[in-house]
Amino acid sequence: MDRIVGSRSSASTARASQALSPSQEGVSLILLLLGADILAVTLGFVLAYVVRFSTGWGIFAEDAIPALDLYRNLALWMLPCWLAIFALFRLYDLQNTLRGTQEYASVVNASTMGMMVVVFTSFVEPGIVVARGWLLLAWLFVIVFDILARFAVRRVIGLMRARGHFVHPTVIVGAGPEGMAIAEQLACAPASGLALIGFLDDGLPPRADVVSGLRVLGPIDALPDLVASGRVSEVILVPDAIPRDRLVSIFETYGTSPHISMRLASGLYEIMTTGMRVREFGNVPLLSLDRVRLTGMSAILKTALDYALALTGLLVLSPLLLLVALIIKLDSPGPVIYRRRVVGLGGRSFDAFKFRTMVTDADAVLTHDAELMRQFEGQFKLKDDPRVTRFGRILRRTSLDELPQLFNVLRGEMGLVGPRMITQEELARYGKWGTNLLTVKPGITGLWQVSGRCDLSYDERVSLDMYYIRNYSIWLDLQLLFRTIPAVVRGHGAY
Repeated sequence: MDRIVGSRSSASTARASQALSPSQEGVSLILLLLGADILAVTLGFVLAYVVRFSTGWGIFAEDAIPALDLYRNLALWMLPCWLAIFALFRLYDLQNTLRGTQEYASVVNASTMGMMVVVFTSFVEPGIVVARGWLLLAWLFVIVFDILARFAVRRVIGLMRARGHFVHPTVIVGAGPEGMAIAEQLACAPASGLALIGFLDDGLPPRADVVSGLRVLGPIDALPDLVASGRVSEVILVPDAIPRDRLVSIFETYGTSPHISMRLASGLYEIMTTGMRVREFGNVPLLSLDRVRLTGMSAILKTALDYALALTGLLVLSPLLLLVALIIKLDSPGPVIYRRRVVGLGGRSFDAFKFRTMVTDADAVLTHDAELMRQFEGQFKLKDDPRVTRFGRILRRTSLDELPQLFNVLRGEMGLVGPRMITQEELARYGKWGTNLLTVKPGITGLWQVSGRCDLSYDERVSLDMYYIRNYSIWLDLQLLFRTIPAVVRGHGAY
């Protein structure tokens, strides 16, 4: 054990000390999910009965018999059946729980299967006559309540993990660029359940600081001692830092161990922000990446939010849009709308619409001033830009110049929330992160908008864009939309 340095950060130490064993966490989480499911299914059945037989809504047939004993007995029989179906759909498999939309899709499929069992039972048993309205309502209510219940469980577990509970002490084998990038990402995501305690690396001395307050605990050969001591339950292997023969040896030793989980980094962390799938070709497992960051239910929810709010915004703000257009025409000669050619999803270029805020010969003004050109090439923004018109400064200060991009949202080219839109020339400045930017639609607002806007350095803007892409959720979008309003009112960094 003398090869292992006990030099974890205080936060990691506290979190790791409160960690449950994998078996304890598994039992606790399954019991929590079972309790949530029992409550949701029971409430769904009861509310369906109340709505169907007690509301008197004309959409239901009047000849249905509200046999309370029948529906009570049916609910008592169906509850364990429903839970068994949930188990068949792996909703109590710890590898599939707390995964957001994937888990919710399984709830819908499992609930549909459960209702099919009820329908089949009513066909084979003539004594069971169930109202179709109750069937439909029970199916709908159970889905809604169970998704809400599992969402609540997910939030509770996330809060507990952020406070050091339900976490797994984790070591990263390899302190190179990818290992550091993974550590930085996990440090920003305490709800992940992985409490990093440090690195193992042959190229750095013990106690060497690496990133996020984490240090090197020892060489890679110290892994057996670290595992035997029980100090870790998760190991993340970074392939570019470990020779292939040693990597294979580690997996042969611990790959099937029930006491430790082995995770293999992709080796392409910088560009892998999309989903990854494993497919076999001729019994050879190969990795493939989704072309876009958002798929399935996440993509549907984001699209629905974008279209609903963009259409509502255009309808409500149409008088303001007309007034701004009129003032622009009166303030300076030139078109009302400026079309900026930018890069969108998949690298496809499109014209982003903005109210014109500059004089029509803006490029010529920039070309004839070497100092302005130097500043612009460094930040792609100018604080005191002589090309901006009088009314254009007001539009930029209030962000009203961005409103025409609501049409880009309706055209499917932009989202309400996303990374900054950039030109093809500017894309080169993102370097290895540029591929990430092409997996999502640019947004009218985003983290950069609520975090200082143009007062941020260029590297800070890039970092915020990458954080959004890697950590997207519909809840993050809603949070940023609400934060955009006070950010626009304050006007910090808007020029």
